[in-house]
Amino acid sequence: MKNSKTQGYYLEDLEVGMSAETSMIVSAEKIDTFAELSGDFNPIHMDEEFAATTMFGKRIAHGALSASLISAVLGNQLPGPGAIFVELNMRFRRPAFIDDEVIAKAEVAEINEKTGRVRMKVGCYVKGKPILRGDAGVVIKKRPKAED
Repeated sequence: MKNSKTQGYYLEDLEVGMSAETSMIVSAEKIDTFAELSGDFNPIHMDEEFAATTMFGKRIAHGALSASLISAVLGNQLPGPGAIFVELNMRFRRPAFIDDEVIAKAEVAEINEKTGRVRMKVGCYVKGKPILRGDAGVVIKKRPKAED
C-alpha cells in the first residue's frame, strides 16, 4: 500500500471508511507561535486579561490552529505524502483552550476514480466533543502502470 516517505496511498489503495488521526496539546507557546505565523493577534488568543472578560473566560486557541491538524493528517497519514489538499469546508463548534488535547480525524467518504478526487470527512475533537467538523477535498494520483 504505502510506497515511501514521498508517496502515501495511491487512489487504488483507498477505500471508503479508511481513517486516520493525529493529536496535539495546545499550549500558550503554540498559540503565540501561530499568531506570529498567521498575523492574527486577536486579544481573545493573546491577552489573558482581555480573554477573561469574554464569554469563554480565558484565552482560546485560533480555530485555524486546530484546523491545521487536518492538513497534518491528510499530508502525513491518509492519504499521505503526494496528496494535494484542494478544499476545506468546516464549521467551528467550540474553542480549544490551553492544555487541551486536540485530536484531528479524517475518514475517506467518497472516491472519484475518474478525477482522482477524494472527499474526506474531517473533524477536530477535545475530550470526545467536536470543536470543528467539515469536509476536505484531496487529489490523489493513480498508481503508475509500472507498479501494477
